[in-house]
Order: sequence, then structure tokens, then C-alpha cells
Amino acid sequence: MNPIAELSSLVTLALWLLFPVSLFVLAAMTGWLQSPPQLDRCWRLAGWVMLASMVSSLTVGAMLVLEPWLFDADTPVGLAARFGVYPDGVAVWMALMVAFVGWVILRYADNYLRQDPGRERFLPWFLVTVGSVLVLVLTNHLLILAGAWIGVSLALHHLLTLYPDRPEARVAAVQKFIVSRVGDALVITGVLALYLHYDTFLLPDMVQNMAQSEAARAGGSTALTVASVALALAAALKCAQIPFHGWLIRVMEAPTPVSALLHAGVINLGGFLWLRLFPVFDGFTTGHMILLVVGGFTAVVAVLTMMTQFSVKHALAWSTCAQMGFMLFEIGMGAYTLALLHLLAHSLYKAHSFLASGRTVVVSSARKLPELPAGRRISFGLATGLVAAVILWWAPWVVEYNLVFGLLLVLAVAASAMGIPAGATNGVKLRGAAMAVALVPLYAMLHLLLGPAVPDQGGFVIPLAGYVTGSVMVLLLALCALCIAFGGQLRVTQALSVHFRHGLYLALPFDRFTRLLAAEALRVPQVFKRVPHHPFRLEEES
Repeated sequence: MNPIAELSSLVTLALWLLFPVSLFVLAAMTGWLQSPPQLDRCWRLAGWVMLASMVSSLTVGAMLVLEPWLFDADTPVGLAARFGVYPDGVAVWMALMVAFVGWVILRYADNYLRQDPGRERFLPWFLVTVGSVLVLVLTNHLLILAGAWIGVSLALHHLLTLYPDRPEARVAAVQKFIVSRVGDALVITGVLALYLHYDTFLLPDMVQNMAQSEAARAGGSTALTVASVALALAAALKCAQIPFHGWLIRVMEAPTPVSALLHAGVINLGGFLWLRLFPVFDGFTTGHMILLVVGGFTAVVAVLTMMTQFSVKHALAWSTCAQMGFMLFEIGMGAYTLALLHLLAHSLYKAHSFLASGRTVVVSSARKLPELPAGRRISFGLATGLVAAVILWWAPWVVEYNLVFGLLLVLAVAASAMGIPAGATNGVKLRGAAMAVALVPLYAMLHLLLGPAVPDQGGFVIPLAGYVTGSVMVLLLALCALCIAFGGQLRVTQALSVHFRHGLYLALPFDRFTRLLAAEALRVPQVFKRVPHHPFRLEEES
């Protein structure tokens, strides 16, 4: 290999790891500085570090694209092993998204929290959270991945309690703390089970050895089964799936930048965990079935609940719950490219939604356009969906030859076409239908862009039970679309809307349990107090 290319690659990979480490150093500095001008410089410096991280990720991505011309086979991975990072397409896209969203939120929070007493506590824990996510994304060692997973939730806990005097914020933090600790234990269990099977913690070695593992191919490894179940449950907990979703609704007590960070860069880590580790499982596992059932059920319930909310932030939180269910459902179906696209698109969209939630309230007060009669809307949506179905029948590679996946895309096209208002001319209707059908070629282009980033899943075959489960979930989603279309015209939907407004009360058992724990925690005397302006220092109570 060209020595100049090797040296430049080493420098690029070293910088790729250096920037998240710099965020930890900067977080420690902000915890000890007291001068407002110095803290302001830390805010600006953090923004420059995140910009540099984006440039570094783009450079690594270019290096991977040019690999056939610049390097020998697997040379970047071999060079990256010296720094403990794992450069592949999924890591590059994820690191780029996290740094970009973090940079945007940081700029927003700098003004949003300007006169807020929690501003000095926000920055260090924000930087630790973003740095932990980047380490989790970049590392090639599963023990470091598990440690970063724990670090993300611990740092986020301090952001959720930025206003400790609010009782609901305390309850939400206790709920999130319990869910996170159970998820941490499950991730550690999954990592240890993978170690018992592969006798290594290094992800590249696991992927290489998987092809030679006859037990993995036959699905006869107990360790791999345990790992798939533990990691599926951990992903469900991290993504706020029912019935452990109540904390996600209550964290609206945190400031808007925290909500944006949580919904845009942290809660989707359960999906990333599987996008990172699915190559070590050859084919459909018990964990895939868990993701199918839990993700699909959560998506159905959360979609209907979202439509009954009056609070903008609560509606956004339920939307996140539903979208995470969709993402896990897609992973369970083996649609990893779609799941990666869903993860990236949802992060960008939801970060903007929370940062612009005040504008949403103003827009929602405007007079709504009248809708077409339900029958005409449904017939128009079915006709548009039929056109999309014909396109997918002609080009099934767009949906990776997956029938359930194709039905989901057709349903999305039909639902988009059903939103055309009454009084629209034929030209407007045709343009609206064309825009809805354009979702198919748009996804095809995005699939071609992101597809090379996702490792080949080889002989992934969905069993009959998986197809049946997936088909039932798509059918339920179609029924949800009909309920939304008919709205309050039916007594059934009117009666159900009251119960869906409370999420079918599925969060009540866990809520009651955590409220008891929160009440007990408030009775325990504090032995330590936090030193003003120093979020990382504690001293004894006098």
C-alpha cells in the first residue's frame, strides 16, 4: 500500500477518535471553570469540535469509498484496529448524524438557556452524552460499547433532572433510571454471551469467525440465542417500547434542547445496537421475533395514541414511541437498510420538531382545510396505493423482495394520498397523488445510497411465523389508518379515543411502581450536595 495513503489514513482515524475524547475533556473543563467568559468560550469550542467531528466522519467515509483504489483488502479496518475503532458505513452515517444534531442543539441551547440557572449544568452533561454516543458508535470492542451504553444513560439522567425541583421531572428520571439499569444488565448479558460463543470481544473478529461457525449457521448455539434475546429486550427498553414507555412522555419536563437530544440521538440507540451487531447472528433469531412483536404492537398503539393528544410535545413523544416501534419492526423483518434510513431520517426530523415546537403551536391554531368525505379519501388512497403496488411488482428489489416490507410502503403511499383537502382541483389531486407515489422512487434512491453502508445479511430467511406476525401488524396499521380517516364519525372511534388518549393505560403498573420508589427516594436524607458551578464535584453536607 502507498505509504502516504497509509499515513493519511492513520491520521484520519486517530482524529476520528480524538474528537469524542475532546468532548469529555471539554466537559471536565466546564465543570471546574467559574468565569462566564470562559464558559462562553467552552460553548463555542464545543461547537467547533462537533464541526470537526463531522468533517472527520466525511473524510473516513470518503476513505471507505476510495478503498478499492487506495488500499489492499480490509486495510482500513486493520489500521483502525490500532485505535480501537471500527470504520464502516453504519458508523460513518451514525457519527455524522450525531455530530450534526449535537451541533444544532448546542447552538440552539446557547441562546435558549442564556438566562437559565441550569445553563452551566447543561453543557458538561450534554457533552458527556454526545461523546458517549460517539464512542459507542466508533468502537470495535464490545466491552467499550457496553460501557459507552451505560455512560449515555447516566449522563442523560443529569440532563433529565436539570430542574430537580419539578416532581414530574423526578418521577421521569426515576423511571428512566430503572429502565436504563435493566437495559444495561441486558446489554452486558448479551455481550458476555457473544464472548462465550466467539471467545473474543472484538467485533471484526466475531464477524470474520461467524462465517466459520457451524453452530451459528445451524442456529444451534445457546449462547447466540441468549445474546439475541438479551439484546432485543435491551433495544426495546432503550427505545421506550410498551409497557416501559411512560418515562418518555414525562421527560417533557426537561428543557426543549434535552428533549431534542433524547428523541434525536439517544433513544434510537437500540436500533443502532442491532444494526451494529446483526452480522454476528446468521439469519432469523428469537431476538428478531421479539423485535417484530414488541415493535409492531408498540407502533400500532402509539400511532393511535399520538392522534388523540392535545399537547404538542406529548404528541411528538408518542410519535417517537411509534417510530421506534417501526424501526425495531423493520429490523425484525431483516430490512436493515430501511431501519438505518428510518433511524437517520427520524433523528433529523424529530430534532427539528422539538426545537420548532413553539412554532408548531402557532401553526396549529390556524384554520384547518376541510377534508374530503371519508369514502372518497379512502378510494383515492386505494387507487394511489395500487399504482405504488404495480411499481413494486415490477421492481421488487426496492423492498428487498420482502412482501411485508412492500405492503408497508404501499400503505405509506396510500395514507399520504388520503390527506388531500376538499375543494382541490383535479390538477391538484393528480399532483398530490404523484407526490405520494414518488415515495417509491425516492426510497429506491435512498436505498441505493445507504445500501452499501449496511453489511450483507447473507442467507437471512424469515420463517412463516415471522411473515404471519408481520402481516398481522401491517393489517392492524391499515385499520389504524381507517380509524383516523373516519375520525369521530363512528361511535366506536369516539369511545376508543378516550382510552387511547391515555395510551390504553398500559403504563400504569410501571408508573405506580416507580412513583413509590420516587417517594422513598425523596425521604432519604442527602449526604452530599453539589458544589455550585461544579457539576462534577460533591462535598459533605454541613
